Amino acid sequence: MSLTSRERVLMALHHEEPDRVPIVVGVSNATSMRMKPYRELKRLLGIQAPDKYLYDWPELGTAEVDEATLQRLHVDVRGVWDRHPDWVYERARQRQPGTPFFDAWGIGQVELSPGSWFPHIHPLADARTVEDIERYPWPDPTDPSRVRGVKERAEQLAREGQYAIMATPWLLFPFERAIAMRGMEQFFIDLVEDPELAQALLRKTLDTCKGMMATFLEALGDNVDIIKIGDDLGTQTSLLISPRMYRRYIKPLHAEYISFIKERTRAKVFFHTDGDVFPLLDDLVEIGVDILNPVQTSAGRMADLATLKKRYGKHLVFCGAIDTHRILPYGSPEDVRQEVKRVIEMLAPGGGYMLAAVHTIMDDVPAENILAMVDAALTYGTYPIR
Repeated sequence: MSLTSRERVLMALHHEEPDRVPIVVGVSNATSMRMKPYRELKRLLGIQAPDKYLYDWPELGTAEVDEATLQRLHVDVRGVWDRHPDWVYERARQRQPGTPFFDAWGIGQVELSPGSWFPHIHPLADARTVEDIERYPWPDPTDPSRVRGVKERAEQLAREGQYAIMATPWLLFPFERAIAMRGMEQFFIDLVEDPELAQALLRKTLDTCKGMMATFLEALGDNVDIIKIGDDLGTQTSLLISPRMYRRYIKPLHAEYISFIKERTRAKVFFHTDGDVFPLLDDLVEIGVDILNPVQTSAGRMADLATLKKRYGKHLVFCGAIDTHRILPYGSPEDVRQEVKRVIEMLAPGGGYMLAAVHTIMDDVPAENILAMVDAALTYGTYPIR
């Protein structure tokens, strides 16, 4: 059976067995790689391509992988991204080197070490009332510069018809945006001591995310197969907040957001959430999540791939599961190949699995192990899986 990459992905998304497991690398911040391993990979492959950053954002540090490298990695999807508004880039160009980078939300990225940035300036850290939330100068969701080039790229990919189209607007995640606006510690205190303020902030971030998403989806039109959203809800060993608190405060927002998206597109909803989120999987299925990423196998019960497949394999497509905590950075190429084999044997039968690393491939991952991962997917991911 000879399939295009798009046909391969669509079969996996419909829980059918294609010719081989689809590969998803390099098309979003959650599935790409940092610039250091990307440069090493290009050197290893002898590929001459310029260094470009995803979202034109060097402070993010994530590479926008060139087409030749994507083809060598046998990647079955191609990305479409939004941008910061023009005025954000202009302000960034005029700032002194090493000074904070501020995005359109007013969140400041601070350089902790050369090339390593972290959201450390929280513009609503001192807010005390709901009025403070309302008075804040929130970003304009309709700014056309945010979606410059989205329509053209999506149409081009659709005309070519070769690859599945994965659209990844930058961090339109209401829970994470609320944390970044307020600061994690203070926001969690708010949830307990001032839930009215916390809910006002969550509502404002959700409404802003919905507005930005509407503009993005309008630019895409029908030319999209997967739309990425998410919110990090877990740690290595547990949830960031209790299931009860999630269901009270966050789940209704996620449900509203996903419903809003599905009213405007037929694309499958790709939900990124790190950590041990096993206790919330029934909730995510209930609210309409189609694809779960990154399946962090180093985190608690997410390591139990057999149970994940048995309980949720008919409801969720799994994307990820190749360990970036231990195997990819510290294993040998053979260790990587055996881990890919193990994961495929657990998650791929019956379809519903797309291979990717658990989150961004970081600086400590050797280029040889990236190649070992994708080449093993070709070796062990051919259907039928035995």
